[in-house]
Amino acid sequence: MYVKKILFTIAVLGLIAGGVFAYYVYQAVFSPNTKFETETTVLYVPTGATYTELIELVTPVLKDVYSFDRIAKRKGYIDKIKAGRYILKKNSNNNQIINVLRSKNSPVQINFNNQERLENLAGRIASQIEADSLSLLKSFKDEIFLKSKGFSSETALAMYIPNKYEFFWNTSAEQFRERMYKEYTRFWNDSRVLKAKQIGLTKDEVITIASIVQKETAKIDERPRVAGVYMNRYKNGWKLDADPTVIYAIKKHRKDWDTVIKRVLYKDLEIDSPYNTYKYMALPPGPISMPDISSIDAVLNYEKHEYYFFVANVEDIGYHKFAKTLDQHNNNKKQYIDWINKKGIKR
Repeated sequence: MYVKKILFTIAVLGLIAGGVFAYYVYQAVFSPNTKFETETTVLYVPTGATYTELIELVTPVLKDVYSFDRIAKRKGYIDKIKAGRYILKKNSNNNQIINVLRSKNSPVQINFNNQERLENLAGRIASQIEADSLSLLKSFKDEIFLKSKGFSSETALAMYIPNKYEFFWNTSAEQFRERMYKEYTRFWNDSRVLKAKQIGLTKDEVITIASIVQKETAKIDERPRVAGVYMNRYKNGWKLDADPTVIYAIKKHRKDWDTVIKRVLYKDLEIDSPYNTYKYMALPPGPISMPDISSIDAVLNYEKHEYYFFVANVEDIGYHKFAKTLDQHNNNKKQYIDWINKKGIKR
């Protein structure tokens, strides 16, 4: 009888211990284990992260790191860490969190436009994906890559078509560059290639002129007309005489890309640079900025007219006054010069 009581007691204690253990396991696996108050939070796991580094990353967002660690080891996650951007939901349990970290690398929407140089582009992209600006810039300037794709150091910026794109956060510099080349070839479809051929320009030349148009006017509806002026000059053997190219030449000469020039002076027109279209008849060696798609299409579909001149319209700020003759242009220009003098704009 006494032995039976002992066995019964042991059995009861075993059941209690088993129940406690089962409860602990259930709690560890299925109880909410987040401590952030927002509906979601984003966790960035860098390429090559170790499990120790992963634990450091999740510690600020978890209530109980110990229980997470136990479940992560039981599920074999510690040997299968994947880099990426992961969105964790409020009140997720350890099982859900680990499942997200194992399989749901969330893409990021990146965008860029109006970058003046590859250096600017690298900085812009580095703020949106894992790759740093130095590795991005190195890949952008890779001469072997550029040559294989038909670009040069001067035309390299033309490969990057401004738009919104979806990438995984842990995209490498080389992967980003390769994707951008695919987007470039997709952009230059048969229709655009045919239009470039019809107006007598290469793809690089179209983007170079588009970059000037982009700098000349922020008004999308005016860009085809501005493009028409430059095409009239180009097709008739004139120099482009584009102020933005002079400004670019000054910045490049000074190696100071933060220089702000609001007014081009006559002495500036003498700067000896292939980008100075007041001095040289040829198109600049490459784009002076990254043109929007609207500027590229404005060149491909430029307005057919007889204007050869234009100047800022002080009566409709942001737009320009166009002229067919130099006399008309000089009258418009005088009004503009009087206006900027009155405003006290010296440089």
